[in-house]
Amino acid sequence: MRIILAPAKKMNVDVDSFPVDALPQFLPKTEQLLSALQAMSPQALQKLWKCNDAIAALNVERLARMDLHHRLTPAVMSYEGIAYRYMAPGVMEQSHLDYLREHLRILSGFYGLLRPFDGVTPYRLEMQARLAVNGHRDLYAFWGDRLTRQLEQESNCILNLASVEYSKAIEPYISSGTIFLTCVFGEWRDGKVIEKGTMCKMARGQMVRWLAENHITHLRDLRDFDQLGYAFSPALSREDRLVFLRQGPEPKEP
Repeated sequence: MRIILAPAKKMNVDVDSFPVDALPQFLPKTEQLLSALQAMSPQALQKLWKCNDAIAALNVERLARMDLHHRLTPAVMSYEGIAYRYMAPGVMEQSHLDYLREHLRILSGFYGLLRPFDGVTPYRLEMQARLAVNGHRDLYAFWGDRLTRQLEQESNCILNLASVEYSKAIEPYISSGTIFLTCVFGEWRDGKVIEKGTMCKMARGQMVRWLAENHITHLRDLRDFDQLGYAFSPALSREDRLVFLRQGPEPKEP
């Protein structure tokens, strides 16, 4: 089984706490993206990133001095979004980190596909960014099917905990012999499942942690997930979609 998860916009640098295992697998493609970004003006970059002046200035500075080979942080420790705070890899036991190393894969507009302990540097480039590179109209076309092919070389079972923006880079290329199972975290309101962005991110991160703590390797065991007030809904689930519904007050962010 391979678990796919979206990255986070906010990133940090920590070159001391955990060692890097390797460089990202698609680094030559990342170098192409870096060259394209470095050739753009600050104004064009801010438009691409859709961010405020302060964030744009920070990332323009990062681009100017970006080094893809030195002073790198393990990917799973670099991202600081809600899902990663709930996953909390920095306080995991070694056996849980080993589980992540084997099973978790992080999707990235800049790096393509990351193993948890691949070394990365802070960047800003969402998968849906309209960046035309080497004749490709956007990043979905730039990456094509290579990310899915890599995942399928590793496993014929993919657990999708990524957002729609990122799972769109994988799902269209799934082969007929591969299981692609998406988890939905929502609430039942007015006769339908409502997904809330922040709660979904919390649940995805919490599920990754739960999977690691319990060393889950079989899809049938996913139905036992009961964190943050969620419970599996057999009635709303399908073969390719597991629905977890939540009741009670919303938890606070850590």
